[in-house]
Amino acid sequence: MRVLVFFDLPVLTDANRRDYRKFRKYLIKSGFLMLQESVYCKLTPNNTMADLLIENVKKNKPPMGLVQALRITEKQYARMEFIVGEHRKDVLQSDERLVIL
Repeated sequence: MRVLVFFDLPVLTDANRRDYRKFRKYLIKSGFLMLQESVYCKLTPNNTMADLLIENVKKNKPPMGLVQALRITEKQYARMEFIVGEHRKDVLQSDERLVIL
C-alpha cells in the first residue's frame, strides 16, 4: 500500500516559506519520496500503518494551505501512466528497504 500526500502551500511571507520548508522536511525525514514538486509518496505494509502515517501528517500539517492524503494499493500505483517524461530508475519502487519493527 502507498500513501500519497499532495500539498499546495502559500509562500508569500517569510512565515509561509518557513512552514513550507518545515513540512517538506518532515515528509522527507518520515521516509516520503518526492514524485513531483508537491506530491510525495511512501510505501506502507498495511492499512493500519497507513492510518498512523496519515495521523502523523495531520499532526505536522502547516497552519495554512491545502494538504491531502490518498491511500492506494501497489497494483493501483503500478498502473500509473507517464504522459510526459519517463519513469526514474533511481527511485525505490518496492518494499526492499522496508523494516518492520
